[in-house]
Parts: sequence; structure tokens; C-alpha cells
Amino acid sequence: MAPFCIPLPSFGLPFRGTPNVEKSTLERTTSADSDDTLVSTVTEKSLKAGEQQPVLASAHAAERLAKVRELMKEAKLDYYVVLSEDAHQNEDVAEADKRRQWISGFTGSAGQALIGLETAHLVTDSRYWTQATRQLDTELWTLVTAGAPGSPTNYVGWLSANIRSSRVGIDARTVSLVNAKSIQTALSANDSTLVFPEENLVDIAWGSDRPSPSKAPVVIHPLQFSGCDASEKLADVRKWVHTQGHAGLLESGLSAIAYVLNLRGDDVPYYPVFFSYLFIGLEQTTLFVKPEQLTSEVKEYLAGLNIVTRGYDDVWNFLRQHEWGDDKILINAGATYAVALALGEGRYTVTQSIIESMKGVKNAVEIEGFRKAYTRDGASFVQFFAWLEEAIANGEKVTEWSAAQKLTEYRKLQENFRGLAYEDISSTGPNAALPHYHPTSSSSLPLSLSTPYLNDSGGQYLDGTCDTTRTVFLGSKPTYEQSEAYTRVLQGHIALDSVIFPRGTSGRQLDVLARVKMWKDGLNYGHGTGHGFGSYLAVHEGPHGFGIEVPIVAGNVITNEPGFYKEGSFGVRLESALVVVPVKTKHEFNGPIWLGFERLTCVPIQTKMCLRALMSPEEKAWLKEHNRTCLERLEPLLKHDKRAVKWLKRQARDAARL
Repeated sequence: MAPFCIPLPSFGLPFRGTPNVEKSTLERTTSADSDDTLVSTVTEKSLKAGEQQPVLASAHAAERLAKVRELMKEAKLDYYVVLSEDAHQNEDVAEADKRRQWISGFTGSAGQALIGLETAHLVTDSRYWTQATRQLDTELWTLVTAGAPGSPTNYVGWLSANIRSSRVGIDARTVSLVNAKSIQTALSANDSTLVFPEENLVDIAWGSDRPSPSKAPVVIHPLQFSGCDASEKLADVRKWVHTQGHAGLLESGLSAIAYVLNLRGDDVPYYPVFFSYLFIGLEQTTLFVKPEQLTSEVKEYLAGLNIVTRGYDDVWNFLRQHEWGDDKILINAGATYAVALALGEGRYTVTQSIIESMKGVKNAVEIEGFRKAYTRDGASFVQFFAWLEEAIANGEKVTEWSAAQKLTEYRKLQENFRGLAYEDISSTGPNAALPHYHPTSSSSLPLSLSTPYLNDSGGQYLDGTCDTTRTVFLGSKPTYEQSEAYTRVLQGHIALDSVIFPRGTSGRQLDVLARVKMWKDGLNYGHGTGHGFGSYLAVHEGPHGFGIEVPIVAGNVITNEPGFYKEGSFGVRLESALVVVPVKTKHEFNGPIWLGFERLTCVPIQTKMCLRALMSPEEKAWLKEHNRTCLERLEPLLKHDKRAVKWLKRQARDAARL
């Protein structure tokens, strides 16, 4: 899945109880305690092959803006900022937390709505400029192309450049502490103030139409998949907290909580997590979670870990009253400003989450799980591409949407499958030039025989989270431009896959390897080259990644996904998952400090768009070996599908002939 956008050329941002019923004059009931909140979510699924029921948007854009502006006037606000994130800073959010989408009509996963009393701006990065242009009502909204020449790099920059002597509102429960302080600094320089209204104004305007919270049960993630007992993980965290001289750690990241407790849930689309906060003290651990989501089995499991459970919204009283004592506690850098407000100044220290660092280094059981999961997911890809080629040859009409659904059908047959790891990216023609394009049943293109088809998707399995992209040409002969772009992307993919590097090397130092052949022809891409990913958790995971100044260490897993996108025409991306492993070198200079990558992804790479004249003998040999390995690993899983085996053998044969 294409990572977060990174500006070039530099490689390096609650559901409050029962929804309010909207009244004739926007009259409402408010809580006397602004921190007494309950963040909830729901995964609303359509009856159509798992498609999420979308938040209705643009048809009511003017009405919705008018409602929010009335609320702004009541609160004496000049501007109101609506973010994409929820109270736990999740990248993907539940339908109930799609506030920015509801108010603007823009469905991309990244962006901020800046609503003034007379104006409305949508800020987003280069991945979504074309999509936002299509989706916004331009009579009501102005697109801010963050990172473009002459534009601010982000929404804070826009506020700094455009706001003077104003009151700007934002929900403290959705903005991180770090970003809130950046906004305050920018506004104070312009005689402006950041204000935290008691309730989210979009929630009030949305009213009773807002989706209900999830009631999905929390489940235990077995040791056979996690590879490490939760008691050991908690002990490691306590030791670290003790070395920091604090009374405890408040963890608000849902993936981190799920990881350290070996629990999973279903509160956020595609992420097997549950809404909660976790306080790990030196003496006592407390989990704040909705009690109705805990089964008797999970309650017994938590009791065995000496974990006290309390209601999800009890966290605010816990923080305000400093129930752990007089000492300071640690909060992670992703904590919201509401957490800091509840604690009060001088009662916390912000730190990078130790659990995120622990989670980023996979153990032997998790790595073996990835090998198995990616092999099964690869078999599904092969069945899909074999079916797709035959369907196209027979003249069947296949759309971006129906193609994605077919691949999901194959995945559902695999062992340990639990759902998709993220929303399918299935695109052809101009849609493939949008790195994060997602088709729908009502508005997807038929697959083209004259432009490449790009599929970026993956399954969530009990033994691993998968993330793979392949680009194929379904017609007879691609253009030279398409083939050149594909070949250069492939060369970058191979270069990064093949590199050997010493300990201490960061992802940012390696990123250029994926781009150097593209740069030679004046090509580039505006997103990061790769990200970490979870073990039956989030598809985007840190703290490492290509383009990030964090050393890559043995046990990290990371995607390798260079691409190229010609706006309005076509797109190319190749993505494989890698695990960092020790490598023995010829000379071992400075000792056994050398690292390299083992490829987890097991999906052949099509050769139809390869320009042989541009490829070195080493690159051809790499591709031959990759497709041969895919044949050896996948053929035993596909003996029941003669069509898939035939397709698989042809990919190996074509690569051998380069």
C-alpha cells in the first residue's frame, strides 16, 4: 500500500456517548465536563460483497457547512478545523469518525478541512490532489495542494499564512499534542487563539444520523501466532518505565495496546483493534475498555495478567485525579491534546512509544507466520491473475471493482483469513495514476487493454498482515512510455531488495536506491518507498520505514514499493514485503554487522512491460530467480487449479527468456 506522502525532494504528520438528536435550532444538551468523553466506532458494511456503506457527503455540502457555521457563531469562532484522525490517531477510521469526509465530501484518508465563516478549504497532499478536485464542490470548497510550489507544506502552514486576529476551534480529542502545540505557536504569532470547544461541532451537526458504536467482542490472539506471552511484554515495558523514573505509561495507540496484551478486536475497519486506553504502572496495569466487549474468557485472561479493567470513559477521571500518585507519567507522542489537558501541566513527559519499538521488531514466530501468510496470499494473487487473463481473453467485462472482489473471493478460501488489511486499490488508466484510488461498485472503470492494471491489496491473516502490489498489462503491446516507466520502477524495486548494508543504516539512506534509475530519466514519485507493517495488526506501522531517519534492524519488516504515476493516463507500482536479516559478507569489515532483506512476498512479476535493453544481466537474473521461486513455493498450493498453475509456469518461463 502506497505509504504516506513525503514532500520532494526532501524525504521526510469521539464519539461522545449517544449521538445528539438534531433539533430545529441546533439546540443541544452539553456535558458539564468537557473531558467526559466516549470514543466509539463501527464498521458499517454494505450487503454488496463487503463494501463499506459510505458516508453521504457532497449532495448536502452546503447544508452541512451552514450547520457548522451556525455552531461556530455560537462558540464565537472564526475558523474551525476538522481532522481526519480519531481519538487514537488511527489512519483508517470508522464511519462514525469520518467527520472530515462528512463535511467536505472528500473520501481520501489524509487531509484537513479548514472552515471559515465565509470560506472553506481542504488541505491534502499530492496523493489526493486529483481525487479531491473530483470530489469537492468547488463552489463551496477551495483545494490547498500541500507541498506544491507556492503552497504551504501542511494545514498548520496554511493557518500561519492566512489567519490573523482570530479564534480557531479544534477538537482536543482528535488532534495530537504535538500538532496542537504547533498550531498554538503558529496562531499566537498572528494574534490568534486556538480554542477547544466542549463538543465536536461536526458531531453536533451530524446528529442522530451518525453511525452507532461497535459492539464487537475483544478476542485473545493465541501464543502460536504472537510468539511472546503478554506477561513478558508487560514486564519489559515496566522495566523501561522504571529506568525512565516515572510512575507509569499511558498508551493510547490501539495497535500498541492490542500487541502488548495479545488481544484483537474489530472496532476499526481493516485493523483488528478495539477502542481502549492502557495504563502500565510499576505496580498496577489498568485497561480502560467498554465492558460489554469483554467476554468471560477475556476477563479471566486479563485477571490472570493482574490487569484491572475499567470503563472506557473512566480514563478521563483517572487522569484528572492522578490516581497513580504524585509522580509524573509517560505519554506517547501520538497522544491527543485532550490527554494532556486532563493530566495538567507538569504531570507528564512525552516520549516515543516503547511499545511501538518493541512491536516493530518481529520475533521468530511472527516472521515464520509472515512467510506462511504471504505464501497463501500469493497463491490467491496467482489464481486471480490467471482468472483475469482468461476472462479478458474471453471478452468478459471486468471492472476495477469486480476485479477486486474476485481477488477477495480467492483470499476468503485461505487458512486463517480474517478480512482485508486495507481498502482495495484496484485501478486502470487514469485511476491508476492516483496512488490511493479505491473503486466502488457504482463508479469504477472497465479494465483497459491499452493501459496497465494496478492491484494493491492484502489479506489480514491470524499469522500476518499482507500488503502486495503488482502491475500487469492485459493487452497485447504496451507503449514505450509505459514500458520505460515499468522497467525503471522494477529496477528500483530490485536495487532496494538486493542491497546489503551495515547496522545503523536508516531507511532514509536506502530510499535513494529505489529512485536513482528513475531520476536518470527524470521520473519520480511523491510517496515514501516503504513502511513497516504489523503481525495481524495495522498495515502501516513504525517507527522505521524507507525515507525515515530511524536505523533499520534485524527483525524489522518493511515494504518495498517504488512507483510512477502519469496524471490522467496510467500508473505503475511494484510492492513486495521484506524482513531484515543478518547477512554474512566476504570480508566482514568491522565484524558481523551486515544486514540485508529476505523477500516475503511470493507473487510473480510480469515481464510483458520489461524493456530488456535497459536491464542489466544481474537484474534479469534477479527476476528469473524471483519468478522461479514463486513457482516452486506456490505450485504445491495450486494443484487443484490447473489454470493457475499454467499461468504460474508461464511467468517463470517468460522471466527465464529475458
